[in-house]
Amino acid sequence: MAKHWYILHTYTGYESKIEKTINSLIEKDKALSVIITDVKVPVEDVVEIKDGKKRLSQKKFLPGYMLIEMNLPDIEWKQICSSIRQIQGVVSFVGTNNNECPRPISTAEAKVLLQKSNKIRNERDVRLKQTFSVGEQVKIIEGAFTSFTGTIEEINLEKNKLRIIVGIFGRTAPVEVDILQVEKLW
Repeated sequence: MAKHWYILHTYTGYESKIEKTINSLIEKDKALSVIITDVKVPVEDVVEIKDGKKRLSQKKFLPGYMLIEMNLPDIEWKQICSSIRQIQGVVSFVGTNNNECPRPISTAEAKVLLQKSNKIRNERDVRLKQTFSVGEQVKIIEGAFTSFTGTIEEINLEKNKLRIIVGIFGRTAPVEVDILQVEKLW
């Protein structure tokens, strides 16, 4: 028996409910807590700018899927997996039929998913809900050029920066600002 991460396919929108159900099953049956060691719904932090205010929210980046860490025994795996599959909203384990032992994902794949959902430390920043495109009109809402409007000339997603052409003193000039310092003009 070794700990591995498995992906559980669920109905979209049922992920949190299924996570709670699995955690309550673990609390009721202490023997199950040795087998199922962790359950996670993969979410990521998303920044949205509305009315000039930044709002941090969480968004499921794999809707309809969740991660489950288990020490599946060689003999009783069928009974355990069957009890998980019987939870309302669960479709199956990804990559297997109901009569097969689930296949775990690799450690590298699990690490990437857990880092993206900030369940383990990494250097990733929060993702923006708004997307920008070259030629789009924006208003600067923060910084030295607050209340200026301009057109996006260049987007640098690695640095989260925008180069915007604004009108200053009757001339156009490029200004580099952080993505969080602008909002779209609708």
